[in-house]
Amino acid sequence: MSAGITAGARRGLRIAHLFPELLNLYGDSGNMLVLKRRLAWRGLGCEVVEVSLGESLGFSDVDIVFMGGGTDREQRIVCERLLSWRDEIASYVADGGVLVAVCGGYQLLGHYYQLGGEKVRGLGLVDLYTDRAEPRLIGNVAVRSRVSPQPIVGYENHGGRTHLGPGVEPLGTVAYGFGNDGSSGQEGCLSNNVLGTYVHGPLLPKNPGVADYLLSRALERKYGQGSLEPLDDGEELAANKVMYDRMMAGAVPVR
Repeated sequence: MSAGITAGARRGLRIAHLFPELLNLYGDSGNMLVLKRRLAWRGLGCEVVEVSLGESLGFSDVDIVFMGGGTDREQRIVCERLLSWRDEIASYVADGGVLVAVCGGYQLLGHYYQLGGEKVRGLGLVDLYTDRAEPRLIGNVAVRSRVSPQPIVGYENHGGRTHLGPGVEPLGTVAYGFGNDGSSGQEGCLSNNVLGTYVHGPLLPKNPGVADYLLSRALERKYGQGSLEPLDDGEELAANKVMYDRMMAGAVPVR
């Protein structure tokens, strides 16, 4: 699916959605709808390019790259393809390209992730690694982060325990739920313009602050000016608050 650039828009972004046929747990593809709509509401253009496993991608004209979550089997499949692009992705990231990775996609950013008794090589874009432990970390999650005025809320379900290197900033601190490893109090990562997280649900509909953070960073890189006109986010923020308040009141038990 591709959305043409809005007629008459002076500025716009090109978003590459990697392997949506494989990496789309818990509605991760819905994040594309949010990014497109928030640009359109501001009169900005957007082209979303869905990149399937057998297709190629040039990163020189891409402004945001998105990878969702998948099963262990699907992660292994896409990892092989991603490693063939490793140099191009690394150059894109080094040049300030915005990259968003959720759950399985997040694990692929690091040096390796544990799959059974095997360490599967990752992209090595961020100084982190993921091992495995029991039980799975499942339930609703809330994260306090500098990228969003409101707590980031969503859902997590992962057997991985992700450990950040000493110089890597987490996306935020866990207010409810488990986060990266269930013990450090950290969730996700921020490195240059790379954002990794375990938050599904999908991530962006209830978290407009995160969506605008990503759009602003991409516009700043492309045009040298990333300020965004404010939007009426009453419905989105109400959904965010309901979910957060229920968690904080203990109405949504961790499983």
